[in-house]
Amino acid sequence: MASLSNSLQLKHGLTSWCPGSSALTRRLPSSSIRFRSFVVAASSFSNDNREFMIVGGGNAAGYAARTFVEHGMADGKLCIVSKEAYAPYERPALTKGYLFPLDKKPARLPGFHTCVGSGGERQTPEWYKEKGIEMIYEDPVTGIDTEKQTLTTNSGKLLKYGSLIIATGCTASRFPDKIGGNFPGVHYIRDVADADSLISSLEKAQKVVIVGGGYIGMEVAAAAVAWKLDTSIIFPENQLLQRLFTPSLAQRYEELYKEYGVKFLKGASIKNLEAGPDGRVAAVKLGDGSTVEADMVVIGIGAKPAVSPFEVVGLNNTVGGIQVDGLFRTSVPGIFAVGDVAAFPLKMYDRVARVEHVDHARRSAQHCVKSLLSAQTHTYDYLPYFYSRVFEYEGSPRKVWWQFFGDNVGETVEIGNFDPKIATFWIDSGKLKGVLLESGNAEEFKLLPELARNQPSIDKAKLEKASSVEEALEIAKASLQIV
Repeated sequence: MASLSNSLQLKHGLTSWCPGSSALTRRLPSSSIRFRSFVVAASSFSNDNREFMIVGGGNAAGYAARTFVEHGMADGKLCIVSKEAYAPYERPALTKGYLFPLDKKPARLPGFHTCVGSGGERQTPEWYKEKGIEMIYEDPVTGIDTEKQTLTTNSGKLLKYGSLIIATGCTASRFPDKIGGNFPGVHYIRDVADADSLISSLEKAQKVVIVGGGYIGMEVAAAAVAWKLDTSIIFPENQLLQRLFTPSLAQRYEELYKEYGVKFLKGASIKNLEAGPDGRVAAVKLGDGSTVEADMVVIGIGAKPAVSPFEVVGLNNTVGGIQVDGLFRTSVPGIFAVGDVAAFPLKMYDRVARVEHVDHARRSAQHCVKSLLSAQTHTYDYLPYFYSRVFEYEGSPRKVWWQFFGDNVGETVEIGNFDPKIATFWIDSGKLKGVLLESGNAEEFKLLPELARNQPSIDKAKLEKASSVEEALEIAKASLQIV
């Protein structure tokens, strides 16, 4: 569930609006709210908390809510409206622990509500009530009037806001209906309902086909192994996780998955999905005319930023998403966007990016709220970070946990034999730009962001001669002292 999109330059002008100039300072008495010649009785709004509004129910919303509470600005002031049936939760769990069989101690709510993923308090529905935060569940926002500062929802509610934070995340990319993308037994995964439906199929299936060789594909395949299912992964690329892994690194992970019985069909195109007599998916038909039998199919081919109905605030047509500045302000005063949906300046690499990752969702939400509520004016300075954890269920012969920090540009040096450790270093113009480590310890993982952010000059020849991952990391660490 992670990716990074970027472009070489900022395509849209950034607003010069300042947090202190919020429309909140221009509000009229609570008996009525006036915009130009339009007057609406305050009682016509469906929400009681109208000063701050968050749209979304994922990680960003949960961490933004916590930051409002920390600043004493949530009680009676903050409203969250979401299409989700649950309070904000740590979404990465859905493709990891949530999919484990019942005998492998799967993750379940309320166990992974935000903000437990970062060691914070578990924010259950009761937590929001205790903090005076108004929650509107299962009611997607369908319209916005930026002049009147109102939102409309699917159920017909009219909501009022002073400042608005858009934290709508992404939606799963889907196969068209005409090729079977909506057959029973075909699954996509973005929320708890999706995951519950997928588990229902896993309980009955014998053969599962996963389409996509990225994060979703790798994590769902690892979960399917725990269910002891005949598992195949199909993708058009020549390797797993092509946007990040080097070919040799991808081969290591592919070999590990094969040891677990997972089959790979690389470089394969899909013509359509085929249904059986009962209407459920029964096979995947490939571009070469061959078919792969399947009781269920999981589609993991990426995601699209959920910008609707907020197109009016300004989109980035290069990386997708809503264009914001370094404080997450859109082109419309008083409206912000954070998390997966935001196209923001990636300061350290001087380009605009849109990052689909839980770490960015958390950090961007916190930075945005702090900027809105305080005198904080420094721009967001994010260091790209991705990770995955698979095969972590009870009884697994080997657990996989890798972390990557930085930028995967330039030449690579790979050290280690993947038993269990391996490290890959990206070096560009003599400087260390990025590093990935599999199965590191806490101290080693802690070193990675320091290396990636400082980008020290490093002796590539010396690094290549390292006899172990530990020695390679010591060489990299020593290079920090001569930056």
